[in-house]
Amino acid sequence: MGHPSDNALMARAIRLAERGRYRTRPNPAVGCVLVRDGRVIGEGITQAAGGNHAEVEALAAAGDARGATAYVSLEPCSHHGSTGPCTEALVAAGIQRVVVAVEDPNPVGAGGIARLREAGVEVDCGLLSAAAEAVNPGFFKRMRQGLPFVRLKLAASLDGRTAMASGESQWITGPDARADVQRLRGRSGAILTGVATVLADDPALTVRDPGLDIPNQPLRVVLDSRLRTPTDAKLLGQPGHTLVLHAGESDPAALVGAGAEVLALPGGGKGIDPERVMKLLAQRSVNEVLVECGPRLAGSVLDAGLVDELVVYMAPTLMGSDARPLVALPIERMAAQRRLQLLDLRRVGQDVRWTLAPKVE
Repeated sequence: MGHPSDNALMARAIRLAERGRYRTRPNPAVGCVLVRDGRVIGEGITQAAGGNHAEVEALAAAGDARGATAYVSLEPCSHHGSTGPCTEALVAAGIQRVVVAVEDPNPVGAGGIARLREAGVEVDCGLLSAAAEAVNPGFFKRMRQGLPFVRLKLAASLDGRTAMASGESQWITGPDARADVQRLRGRSGAILTGVATVLADDPALTVRDPGLDIPNQPLRVVLDSRLRTPTDAKLLGQPGHTLVLHAGESDPAALVGAGAEVLALPGGGKGIDPERVMKLLAQRSVNEVLVECGPRLAGSVLDAGLVDELVVYMAPTLMGSDARPLVALPIERMAAQRRLQLLDLRRVGQDVRWTLAPKVE
């Protein structure tokens, strides 16, 4: 049976989960709040992979939690992994009631609700479930569909251009927008680009904001059919791991020697199939992919229906008709245009950030 304060306390647990989204990957970010006699006695956030889950952190903060209610943004786990089952910790602590926002879609971690009820703990489930899922969109999508959540980041001028005809593109947007992109990178398990971007911009594709406190750098992924990535490319010399995917007809020895993992992923004569790429990354436990690329690859992932969210930073500048377009997506008729749903619109420094999703008709 619900209590008047349930919504507010679950919202508090979800806000805690949001604070952990940069450091828990590939595990979901979870928040837990312990309450007894109307007073919060402990809070916890899931730690980096291999560390304590939110429930254990909250129990440690509370000390004595007998008779308390636990508000958890995701169903407590019931299996032995790198840590013990959270259900057993809650039962052993004498928790009387557990309120869960959403059931765990991972079959390995599921079953916690049933275990708690077997132990005589009162359990309510489904409170603020949509808000809780929104904290970990990639985790839920990967578990349900075998694909990561794909976020396409683009930077454009007011006239919708992303680079000059020569390929020069640094910088269209200002420092505030570029700092905002660091947060998109920090929550991503992988950053995906094409070899054209590597050749034109020589990006590092790393998270450089120390305030995000990430445990490790996202996987850097380059789609490079003919292995044209230079062995001295900046992204090969960064902390973390670089994966170069090619069409299977080139010698990978030089790039392997430069520190890259090189994997053939032939696409049946049409280059590298972006859907196969996303499935491969999901198999590697990547929940969220940030695509930072040129117009050709942007158009390819959009055309394949793989993009869940577009984040477009638009600068108050004009680059002219000879500059390169936002996406290479040939459309000849108005009836074929790709409608997008506006999710958020805000100013970031001198630029404007559009957050959009493909519109489902």
